[in-house]
Amino acid sequence: MDLDTVRTFVAAAEAGQFQEAAAELAVTQQAVSKRIAALERNLGVRLFTRTPRGAQLTIDGQAFLPHARELLRVAERAVASVRTGRRPLRVDVIASRGAASGLMRGFHRAHPEI
Repeated sequence: MDLDTVRTFVAAAEAGQFQEAAAELAVTQQAVSKRIAALERNLGVRLFTRTPRGAQLTIDGQAFLPHARELLRVAERAVASVRTGRRPLRVDVIASRGAASGLMRGFHRAHPEI
């Protein structure tokens, strides 16, 4: 399942209009419509009922929305886990009484947030 399509679904569901979702995602309304149509084909259900005032979630759309949001959260966590500067620093100290060990303990006490 394509995350851009899921992101588009969530944006459209939250906005209630494909035009607003398109503006938020910096794509055309046609792109939003095509992504939603592709997702609906992939899932085999209608996610939105189109109205003159916008788009409303169907029962299937309402059921899918919390899972779509969770997919996006999981994807964000996966990306964050490998971003530079986001991983914990691990240092192996062979002897606990060596100078390096004392320096590391002192640094950690002085900067517990790091």
